[in-house]
Amino acid sequence: MKALAVLIMLTSLTIAPSPAHASGAPLTVEVLSSRPDQVSGGDALVRVRQTRGHKNQKIKVLRNGEDVTSAFTKSGDALQGLVTGLTVGNNTITAVAGPSRQNLKVRNHPTEGPIFSGPHQQPFVCKTERSGLGPPVADNQDGQGMRVEGGWSRDCFAPTVTDRLYRSTDGTFKPMPADRPADMSTTTLLNGRTVDFVVRRERGVINRFLYSIAMIEDGWNGRAIYRFDGGVAIGHNQGTLGGGALDPYGLGKGYAILHSSGTRTSTHYNLILGGETALMLKERFIEQYGVPLYTVGVGGSGGAIQQYVYGQNYGDRVIDAAIPQYSYPDMVTQTIHVGDCELLERYMDGNPRWARWEDRTALIGMNASETVPNPYTGTPGSDECVNGWRGLTPLTMNPLWTSNNDPEWALMDPPGVKDTVEWTHWDDARNVYGEDKAGYARSTWGNVGVQYGLKALRDGVLTPAEFLDVNAKVGSWKDASEMVQEGCPFVQTACPADLDPWSTRNMNLGDPAPRRAPDPIAIRNVERSGLVFRGDIDIPIIDWRHYLEEQLDMHNAHQSFASRKRMLDHDGDAGNQVIWFTDARPNGEEFDQTPQALQVIDAWMANLRKHPERGVAGNKPPEAVDRCFATDGTPIASGPRVWDGVLNDRAPGACTRYFPLYSTSRIVAGGPIEGGVYACKLQPVERAITKGLYGAWKPTSAERARLKQIFPTGVCDY
Repeated sequence: MKALAVLIMLTSLTIAPSPAHASGAPLTVEVLSSRPDQVSGGDALVRVRQTRGHKNQKIKVLRNGEDVTSAFTKSGDALQGLVTGLTVGNNTITAVAGPSRQNLKVRNHPTEGPIFSGPHQQPFVCKTERSGLGPPVADNQDGQGMRVEGGWSRDCFAPTVTDRLYRSTDGTFKPMPADRPADMSTTTLLNGRTVDFVVRRERGVINRFLYSIAMIEDGWNGRAIYRFDGGVAIGHNQGTLGGGALDPYGLGKGYAILHSSGTRTSTHYNLILGGETALMLKERFIEQYGVPLYTVGVGGSGGAIQQYVYGQNYGDRVIDAAIPQYSYPDMVTQTIHVGDCELLERYMDGNPRWARWEDRTALIGMNASETVPNPYTGTPGSDECVNGWRGLTPLTMNPLWTSNNDPEWALMDPPGVKDTVEWTHWDDARNVYGEDKAGYARSTWGNVGVQYGLKALRDGVLTPAEFLDVNAKVGSWKDASEMVQEGCPFVQTACPADLDPWSTRNMNLGDPAPRRAPDPIAIRNVERSGLVFRGDIDIPIIDWRHYLEEQLDMHNAHQSFASRKRMLDHDGDAGNQVIWFTDARPNGEEFDQTPQALQVIDAWMANLRKHPERGVAGNKPPEAVDRCFATDGTPIASGPRVWDGVLNDRAPGACTRYFPLYSTSRIVAGGPIEGGVYACKLQPVERAITKGLYGAWKPTSAERARLKQIFPTGVCDY
């Protein structure tokens, strides 16, 4: 019940509307930097405006009854100022002009959070020193956290630092000396002006994560890029700043660059915590520099997921537009089919029927190749489950295994605290998923009723005997409480005698092997939490990726259309999203379409400022259309029909023909392209047969009995 209460609190705080000012009054008071109930750090950028013919009255502004008018200056037809000194909890900002008086209730939260993400995760490894901010500040004497001078640090705070950097002619950033260095490079801003490439950077700690705000010193263009990063990690870690914090293209064009270790999925995958962090960093930026013309998100993989999820959950409060690269709709629903990979690979490895790698697509849905090198055998032949996803199952599901071996753990107290962590994705977002009776975080993964290879059976690629065999023997994953430590290659013991790249020791096997049901409470919790992308987004989106299917890259190309389908399912409209592919065949040539996407977004946002009444889709510039490009970035085709045949029954469009798409194990099993089905609706085997679910195959009485033995509770009815 505690976890459910946290979830209810979390949901209400992330979604419930809260007015920023009182309308229809002679005076309006508005918080520009955040929602008034989600202020953090003790300060807020506030605007006061007079209406109804009272514009000549002198305005006084009070903070909890104390006069703070001196912090305000004229800004257009209003007064604007940074109100500091807010106490943690409830505050009142009051504007007074003659007989008129207007109050605004403000709730302030500490810089270390949380605002709505729930209780802080502990233990939590600090990395301020590694990141150039010095050791973290002691915040307790209880022997909890990282040992530092004067005590221990649980929350990893370090004072803010600012510095100046310049971009050298060798392409690196260096500390700015007192005199102009000989190797100073220059850059041409969006307005065409050429300036020295000197950057002012601010770094510090917000919501326990490291942040960076950087911009060109002489020529901010009024726009901002929020750089999100990808990767997969299980939290308990402050993280470090990535290379995107000093994005040379964005900085060189005059954009401000916002970046946080808390919005890198290589730090954690709790996007409720990540969204909270992004809001707090955006608040800090606005307080220091004012409201930008717009903020556009840029980032790949987990960085792309964050753009979809935050755009859905927070509207334009974090980003006003998005350039998700190598995208998925979200991470949490990827676990559904990624969790099938090693089950199916174990079944196929050593089975002569599956010795030809390209045959494996019939079960896994993803691409496979006879020539791509296999990183585990050292010989040609692999598939995306192996090259792209191997290791993700133990990383996300096994509470006993982690790849986090940071040396900072040696400074953490109490001794052995690392061994108390349950290293699963579910535990990383325990505040969302909830806790089961055994004390473990609830899990959404299950495969009850899933008929692996169903489409291949219907297409004649699998025989009925093969279909029955794989479904009888594929197995499922044990519960977290039953899992044991991984073997080699995850734990380096006696390799290859202990080789277990499939995590077999943590599978439920047999003939028929038992299937696992997902936790219905976990499903209910996550689906209403904001971790799942439901398609409810209305900001400009250019979804761009290199086509990497032939490299067996984990960023499979159909995921862009999975997001589009969720948007269509939500309200029948995906007019605010365009999809761009750039070819990367045969050798991974990588032309970067991001600068072009930024130019299109800039025109799109200018149209929105000029004609807000037309909405996002109604303000598309001519270049904001579905497109595909050759390896050198030149157009192949563009227009509204180029992706025909993916989400409709029309003949394949020009881009569809050029870029073959693959699927997933759950799509092959009959599921929808948009994915996201944690637990399918079940139907009796006899009903499935009557409906013709198996195509030309008409099971005999013995085959019917075998199906019922494998699926005693029924099969999926997608």
